[in-house]
Amino acid sequence: MSVKITQKIVGFSVVKADEPAEIIEVKEEAKEPSFVQMHEKLERPEMLIGSTYKIRTPLSEHSLYVTVNDVVLNAGTEHELRRPFEIFINSKNMDHFQWIVALTRIISAVFRKGGDVTFLVEELRSVFDPRGGYFKKGGKYMPSLVGEIGDVIERHMRMIGLIKDDELDEHQKALIASKRAEFEGALKQAEDKEPESFPAGSQLCGKCHTKAMIQMDGCMTCLNCGDSKCG
Repeated sequence: MSVKITQKIVGFSVVKADEPAEIIEVKEEAKEPSFVQMHEKLERPEMLIGSTYKIRTPLSEHSLYVTVNDVVLNAGTEHELRRPFEIFINSKNMDHFQWIVALTRIISAVFRKGGDVTFLVEELRSVFDPRGGYFKKGGKYMPSLVGEIGDVIERHMRMIGLIKDDELDEHQKALIASKRAEFEGALKQAEDKEPESFPAGSQLCGKCHTKAMIQMDGCMTCLNCGDSKCG
């Protein structure tokens, strides 16, 4: 009886003529599934999931539209990941066309390289405009247009879970709670006092026009209306 060998021979023994031959069944070892990681040789799929963000700045009368496309790795498994693959920036304003095209190509190349690409956020937000920055809607300061592009990329990375918010520990939560209680207590006492009973040296509050603005925890705070320079 002939036996077809389909596996690599890892050992052998001589069978004597008076002994029956044993047929050893070779079982294939279970191979661990391979998980795809982001790398520069990964081919672009026919379709990518994208998100578009609108940037409106005082530097231009036309808005910028930033589109970040993501690739889904290991779809349908417990190791499914969504990672940024490419970025496009479009605007009617052609003044910055050359450097915007160059920036999008470099950022897209870094995305496709794989690894930890979150460093791009800090690098872009560290670019300062020599003419000065600006405040976007909501009061957040942007040092430059490039910095706001970095802010958009950070928002997108948080949305897909690539950047996670650092949770406060118990000590920090307790400290914030005590400071909040101290402020609310001071505010309640200020509401019960007469206007002339505020501490000596208090400055005029621009909101309630009462001389009740004092320094509290490194921030000018009004004891009459609670207005604070720190927001």
